[in-house]
Amino acid sequence: MKAGVFMMPSHPPERDFYAGHQWDLGHLELCDKLGFDEAWLGEHFTAPWEPNPAPDLLIAQALLRTKNIKLCPGAHLLPYHHPAELAHRVAFLDHMAQGRFMFGVGTSGLPSDWKMFNVDGAAGENRRMTLEALDIILRLWESTEPFEYKGQYWTVNRIDTMLDTLKHHIRPFQKPHPPIGIAGLTPRSDTLKFAGERGFMPLSVALSNSYLNTHWQAVVDGAEKVGRTPSRSDWRVSREVYIAETDKEARDKAINGMVGRVYREYLMPLFKSFGMVSLFKHHPEVPDSDVTVEYMADYSWLVGSPRTVREKLGQMYEETGGFGCLLVLTFDQSENNEGWTNSQQMLMEEVMPHFANL
Repeated sequence: MKAGVFMMPSHPPERDFYAGHQWDLGHLELCDKLGFDEAWLGEHFTAPWEPNPAPDLLIAQALLRTKNIKLCPGAHLLPYHHPAELAHRVAFLDHMAQGRFMFGVGTSGLPSDWKMFNVDGAAGENRRMTLEALDIILRLWESTEPFEYKGQYWTVNRIDTMLDTLKHHIRPFQKPHPPIGIAGLTPRSDTLKFAGERGFMPLSVALSNSYLNTHWQAVVDGAEKVGRTPSRSDWRVSREVYIAETDKEARDKAINGMVGRVYREYLMPLFKSFGMVSLFKHHPEVPDSDVTVEYMADYSWLVGSPRTVREKLGQMYEETGGFGCLLVLTFDQSENNEGWTNSQQMLMEEVMPHFANL
């Protein structure tokens, strides 16, 4: 099992953009030094708690401050980008990264983003746009001959040489293209079925182990449609992690620090409005009112001493059937950088070596 991070990136609404961006860069530099394999960076437009509409800008700067860690948009929301423009920008960034880049895509799940861009997400238009955009991007990267693509949402021409010198010429550094990951959110996600069908890396948020099992089943369902056998080593699963010397200290810092604050002020109200609180439960008979930050720390998050987190991660691995990379869901820890640095270091030195051969 590998270790990585998933950064929304998340910052409290009072943090100015520049300060938040500098914390993100510093954290990516720390993760590189500690030996994390990869970092996935989110994209949102209307979420003050997730204030980064351009993960590729953060990646471009982080490439100059890191040496080994792979840096990945996690994910570019394809309904909001012209696929021909994004294909060129991503291909160029892949050259800058020289092999340290993976391409994450998503459909977008925030109704506020749908409204801003006039996308009917409630009717699934965001998923249809994502599949069409990805098809266009891959054809531009892989084709050797001119073509015209007339889709439902975009028309794109892969041009032949014009005026003797003008032509399509920007292709990715990695051949035929960088590895592709697709994020899914809903149980038995249709997006993850597509990941299984096309052989792309599935990206999941670990709301609960039973919820994760529906995600892997979606990958299997998609793969079986075309005779593929999906590999669990490709599956990236993000989970909140906080480690300290004792269980008590770790629980206190998680609940009363930024992890707890983000859940109290943003994530739990958001999931309640989506009607998805039940997905956090370790048992279906738990009342919705019991799903609090304290409940999450005790039954969901990987919180505790290194020994306790090893046990919790082992249980998570067994109950889900296994996955290839644990992504630490990361929040702005400006008020507690020392504690967070220690948590990340203990994860890499005292927890992950026990899972290296899985």
